Amino acid sequence: MSDRPHAIVLFDGICNLCNSSVQFMIDHDPDAHLRFASLQSEVGQTLLAQHHLPTQNFKSLILIEGDQIFARSTAALKIARYLQGYRWLSLFLWVPAFLRNGVYDLIARNRYQWFGKSESCRIPTPELKSRFLG
Repeated sequence: MSDRPHAIVLFDGICNLCNSSVQFMIDHDPDAHLRFASLQSEVGQTLLAQHHLPTQNFKSLILIEGDQIFARSTAALKIARYLQGYRWLSLFLWVPAFLRNGVYDLIARNRYQWFGKSESCRIPTPELKSRFLG
């Protein structure tokens, strides 16, 4: 593992699309730079409050890199920089945010209807537990 600091991904723990996305990130982050917490968890709620972000009605994936916070499409594309085979997706950061976020918001608004939701977050396997905060 390199000296690059860990980034934290906050995700909607009851969203099936979000849970699948976290699994995808884990599978494609061979250096294990990404750490995860659900928005609903105690750790997630604390991080949201510390950064003055909404603690209810989750509409966005959040990426925390050091003291920087990224949301919506910017968070997703910055996460791609950590993913082996998908780093090229970060090139879409050049697309104006209002266009990217339009697509992101459409998916976010419909994610429960299209992909379903769970009653609770999935519990990580013992091997993956170190990647999850809290």
